[in-house]
Amino acid sequence: MHAAVVDAFDRPPAYREVPQPQPASGEVLVEVLASAIHPRVRSQADGTHYTSTEALPLVPGIDGVGRDPEGVLRYFLLPDAALGAMAERTPIDPRRSVVLPDGVDPVRIAAAMNPAMSSWIALTRRIALPTGARVLVLGATGSAGRMAVQIAKHFGAAHVTAAGRDGRRLAALPALGADALVDLRRDQEAVRADLAEAGRDLDVVLDYVWGAPTAAAMRAIVPARADDDRPLTWVQIGSTAGLESPIPSAALRATDLRLVGSGQGSVPTRGILAELPRLATAITTGGYEVAARAVPLRDVTAAWAEAPTTDDRLVLVP
Repeated sequence: MHAAVVDAFDRPPAYREVPQPQPASGEVLVEVLASAIHPRVRSQADGTHYTSTEALPLVPGIDGVGRDPEGVLRYFLLPDAALGAMAERTPIDPRRSVVLPDGVDPVRIAAAMNPAMSSWIALTRRIALPTGARVLVLGATGSAGRMAVQIAKHFGAAHVTAAGRDGRRLAALPALGADALVDLRRDQEAVRADLAEAGRDLDVVLDYVWGAPTAAAMRAIVPARADDDRPLTWVQIGSTAGLESPIPSAALRATDLRLVGSGQGSVPTRGILAELPRLATAITTGGYEVAARAVPLRDVTAAWAEAPTTDDRLVLVP
């Protein structure tokens, strides 16, 4: 069979022939129909994800849509292993999957589940979203951030502020539920003023950027709080702007600021699996906007280069 193979962390995957894997006890071999190129997979393939074992070669891909030997369509999650989803076939544990209804688009599901999962899990397994919450999505112009705007509204947020650096994508977010926008490309004083205004009555920040922008956002938001006793829960989900952030110590003392991480490890696998049925149902029936484009598996090297520059979530298909 063929698969995308990573031989070195400084090179993109290449399409090549590999031996067909044999399922272990409790596993079944599925025909992979769709597997998306998303940031979590890219960090797996370049060895920078915090779960990386640096073992090579590997077939990347931690999730996808496949058809099992009984003909059942499943969205599946894989453990961090050398044999991933970006292959014609891969073994899965059915307990780490959810059955999909007939007629759903595998490309849409594969494109949406991982980015949607980040905010869905944060809002169901890491924090309790207050009734009528005011939410800031920091990094809202990425795929996960755009889903986070929609999912925050799904869970009852009364007001969502979307902050991002891509002006064109930012302008499209009010149609997805954003009530206010912060263009992070503007000069620092203008951004600071916009974040201060958003932060006065803020309840939750869903942070996909980290790095220096997060520290700057805290310096803008904390002094502007209308009520220092009002809890502000800052959920660290992604790190597109940097793996480390120079958090000002005063921010942790001057207001009721609560830093929470949400990701693999902070949420046990059983918790993530428990949310998959509801999330899959929401994506298939909830009217979420999903920008996805299918790319043949054989074109994985070119797709890998294109993925960071396109609005579409690229999904590898047979």
